[in-house]
Amino acid sequence: MLLTGCTVGPNYKRPSVPVPAAYRGAPGPASAASLADRKWPELFQDDALKQLVARALDHNLDLALAAERVEEARARFRIASANQYPFLYAAGQFSATRSSLIGANTEIPPGTSLDASYTQAGAALSWELDLWGRLRRLNESARAQYLATEEGRRGVIVSLIGDVAAGYFTLRERDLELEIAQRTRDIASHNLELVGVRHDNGAATALDIHQAEQLLYIASAQIESTERDIGQAENALSLLLGGAPGDIARGKPMDDFGLPPELAPGLPSSLLERRPDIREAEQRLISANAQIGAAKAYYFPQISLTGFLGGQSRALSDLFTGPARFWTITPGAVLPIFTANQVRVGVRLTESQQREMVITYQKTIYNAFREVSDALVRYERTREQRRQQDRLVHAQQETSRLSNLRYQAGMDSYLQVLDADRNLFQGRLALAQLRLGELLTYVELYRALGGGWQ
Repeated sequence: MLLTGCTVGPNYKRPSVPVPAAYRGAPGPASAASLADRKWPELFQDDALKQLVARALDHNLDLALAAERVEEARARFRIASANQYPFLYAAGQFSATRSSLIGANTEIPPGTSLDASYTQAGAALSWELDLWGRLRRLNESARAQYLATEEGRRGVIVSLIGDVAAGYFTLRERDLELEIAQRTRDIASHNLELVGVRHDNGAATALDIHQAEQLLYIASAQIESTERDIGQAENALSLLLGGAPGDIARGKPMDDFGLPPELAPGLPSSLLERRPDIREAEQRLISANAQIGAAKAYYFPQISLTGFLGGQSRALSDLFTGPARFWTITPGAVLPIFTANQVRVGVRLTESQQREMVITYQKTIYNAFREVSDALVRYERTREQRRQQDRLVHAQQETSRLSNLRYQAGMDSYLQVLDADRNLFQGRLALAQLRLGELLTYVELYRALGGGWQ
């Protein structure tokens, strides 16, 4: 029993990774409160978006694949756990032999029958005594692999929620672009009619008519382009929902999504426990660490115990009588003496794999810090850019209004009106895209912080 407690190989200890006190680009002093602590239905008060995310969590194919990988890893873990225990089998056998009368044995009297047949039945036992912990290390490794796949499934959930929200916001932004283009087309069509009337009355030239047509065609081309993008966005969302391409229900318009002025990312140290990819990388490190012990166990004897208890009789009716009873027990041990350095190289291989997983773990942590910092910086800068664009659009609106008044008064050519309206059209489209960028960086930060899977 004392020997059974021996387990070779290093016990796992989490590597020390320097963690900053606060995220780079975080607004204000660091605090424990984090955006990732909020559940995903609380992020946006939009019933259509909530229904889309719920449908995706129920029917997304990538999430279904991740769930099946978890079941596979759980089965492997249970198989590895079972190897630590004795295996008991029911066994039955019938044997019949006839030896040659003129073969190797020449002393057999003539007429002697060498035919023999008998039946054997009983229970067989097989057990590898895990004195050095090889099976326990393999069980530890399989358990860590199972937990890693579970963390991988959670990572798919985080990505799926972010992808659905990003796809939905992209769709609503394309709807806004379509609305802007249609409104601009209507204005351009109305202006073209007015210029036509002025031309008929001799107050405008043919150049004015062709200039007025330009904005109409620009807006019409933008409508076709936006409708194409809307169809593709709906198809992409349908795939995330685990269904064939179809129409997507809409909820709140883009302008109704309010965002907080400042975001609370929380403490960087909490990211190690919250991000599924970091947790997955650590579990794979634990698995690789356990494989070192399993490889080192081959330096020591592998001790196994086999046995059989049952009856053996020529007559089937006497099989379970006392005289037919027999048993065997066979302890065995195998100690490697010469393996052409196979055991030593196997240990070195597992140690190298463990060091590789340490580097992967560290890289995953720093990559997570970078993603959070990138999202914080993009959110703040995109938010400020959107504010400036909002002011620009307001100025362009006034420019367009005054240009139309000056043209109607005969003070300017229609070229001034065309430039003002065209700039206003492009400015509104750019503002819609910046609003989308602001929402996407908000979703990106939520995803980077590991929110959504709780």
